Amino acid sequence: MNNHAYIDSWSMVDRAAPYVVGGYLWDKSREPLYELARSAQPMERRTAIVATYYFIRQHDLDDTFRISEILAHDPDDLVQKAVGGWVREAGKQDPDRLRQYLDNFAATMPRTALRYAIEHLDADERKHYLGLKGS
Repeated sequence: MNNHAYIDSWSMVDRAAPYVVGGYLWDKSREPLYELARSAQPMERRTAIVATYYFIRQHDLDDTFRISEILAHDPDDLVQKAVGGWVREAGKQDPDRLRQYLDNFAATMPRTALRYAIEHLDADERKHYLGLKGS
């Protein structure tokens, strides 16, 4: 974490965060992820959500959804893509929780995050959630 300043691209985040950060925090407090989620630095915020991929693979979805709530309105496109993608991946294991997240945030979250999040839903559901953006 002390060297995160040297991680300055999405590809570096995506290579390191799931196993280096997420794997390390698996049996520890996840509070460092919440600190990263509140960072002014986009790559630190991206690390916060991407690190939860390790947890998703262990069928532990809570931190993914909680951090996604913190980042639901993030202004950075690369963070938005990660939020949408990881919510989608968690939603594969718990579709009801994905729908609950979308019910709460689809109307106000950035379109990029929304499109990633709904990517694997059926056409009618995608249309429904995209329609909330116009409301």
